[in-house]
Amino acid sequence: MAADTIIAVDTRINARWVIPVVPEHQVLEHHALLILGDRIEAIVPQSEADRHYRARETLNLGDHVLLPGLVNAHGHAAMSLFRGLADDLPLMTWLQEHIWPAEGAFISADFIGDGTTLAMAEMLRTGTTCFSDMYFFPEVVAESARDTGMRAQVCVPVIDFPTPWGSGPEEYLRKGDDLIRRWPDDDYIRVALGPHAPYTVSDGPLQDIARLSESRNVPVQVHLHETAGEIRDALEQTGVRPSERLASFGLLTDTTQCVHMTQVDKTDLALLERTGAHVIHCPESNLKLASGFCPVHQLQSQDINVAIGTDGAASNNDHDLFGELSSAAMLAKAVSGNAAALSAHQALAMGTINGARALGRDHEIGSLEVGKQADVIAVDLGDPFAQPVYDPASHLIYSLHARQLSHSWIGGIPQVQDGRLTRIDMNDLMLRVRDWSDRIRQHRNNT
Repeated sequence: MAADTIIAVDTRINARWVIPVVPEHQVLEHHALLILGDRIEAIVPQSEADRHYRARETLNLGDHVLLPGLVNAHGHAAMSLFRGLADDLPLMTWLQEHIWPAEGAFISADFIGDGTTLAMAEMLRTGTTCFSDMYFFPEVVAESARDTGMRAQVCVPVIDFPTPWGSGPEEYLRKGDDLIRRWPDDDYIRVALGPHAPYTVSDGPLQDIARLSESRNVPVQVHLHETAGEIRDALEQTGVRPSERLASFGLLTDTTQCVHMTQVDKTDLALLERTGAHVIHCPESNLKLASGFCPVHQLQSQDINVAIGTDGAASNNDHDLFGELSSAAMLAKAVSGNAAALSAHQALAMGTINGARALGRDHEIGSLEVGKQADVIAVDLGDPFAQPVYDPASHLIYSLHARQLSHSWIGGIPQVQDGRLTRIDMNDLMLRVRDWSDRIRQHRNNT
């Protein structure tokens, strides 16, 4: 760059630290991140930015760390409206006696719109800029996310029985195909197919999903190997493990996202490694439902990509992905018996580039690299309870309260400024949330 070259950019962010995630384990000090349009133009020392860049807007975040926006690779966003509805119960009791009846009574397009907006408000305030959702009325989720400016993978739900969204697998897949056609090559919204689980989707629909996935070139996300009971029942009924059954239909590929995977043996490891399928770890939901432990360290040791998700707020109770990463890091150490398992930097990668890779978006998001989308978050490490800072990555995983997030940008557009949401009217939203809460409470009192 010539000494007299001046490059105009839209936004310059000066920060004490930058963790780009790629390259691995790198921490930059006193750098500036420069945004032009929706892309990262440069990450350079602040002295170099002074010489060569002129920005329309400059933010000085002296005690902050910049990093890529987090990727929540699995959840059920609208279930935010069921937060705390049925706690301290095993999975099947929780589903069959509480969640499925509540869904039958309340799920509608309006419920999904309001519940998804509530979840997005929480995710944005805690650092998530891209999320994957598997729930009813996915067309409403897609529109809500696009209107808010969040990136989302919207999974078309498929299950054997009728729901408020449709009569069964044939209708779900027809609607799903329409949704795929409606969102081609969008920077914000991607569509995937979301069979609920091998125990709730029969062979015919699974084969149809495999064919549609291949013909439309869309990913598949599925709850898989969530509990020991799931494996036991599958072996009794089919003679094979659920992972083997999916593989027999061509549903384990490098675009398959396997959610939970708490029950993993040598057969499963070999299938995951051979097919390139991704694992989505949901540690807090698994802990709360006593579902089991995903062997993250073992999976990563075999080069199997592991991302992270919160699951729904009815089984986790929050969408705080930083909290999830902290739980994942500590749980990995306990499960493996290795205190070095899932280091702070590896955990950050799980919540950023690994999630982007699982969703097929690592070429555009998941790390702070020149030319990638400017999906950036800033976390304030200047408060006394965060001092001293020897390693900002360690603080982000082991010491952080997610409300220390101060700013976020998606495609260079501010979503959180000084801790305040810029594109969601919280007063209006909370009125609608309180109305849903009153209706759900009254229904439970009357049944």
